Amino acid sequence: MSSTARPADPARPERWHLDAGDRADALLVVPADARRERRFEISVAMSVRPLDGARSPWHALRVLADGELQWSRRIATDTQGRYDGLDYRFRRSVPVGRELRVQAFVECGGAERLRLVIEAEEET
Repeated sequence: MSSTARPADPARPERWHLDAGDRADALLVVPADARRERRFEISVAMSVRPLDGARSPWHALRVLADGELQWSRRIATDTQGRYDGLDYRFRRSVPVGRELRVQAFVECGGAERLRLVIEAEEET
């Protein structure tokens, strides 16, 4: 699992990225800032591939921010395509001195997990 952040330049908006690969869960932690409140646009995306011969494959994504459920969806996986997926975007304000924790959980039946990515980009 890899995570990247922007350089420590206070004039530039923060950008955090976590690529969890084919894992079933991921946690992105944006550290606290002791001087200012921040607002982030958060994106969570996952992709799956239907297994050969799978009958009625499905996939699901659940997203939490600071332990609170933000979104959850379970849908049938497209068996005609090479891959399928779900994504969700939302905004979150982060008070001074508080970190932001974004968690994502992927489930699937009759499908193979391919990728799970979480990004948080500071709004200016």
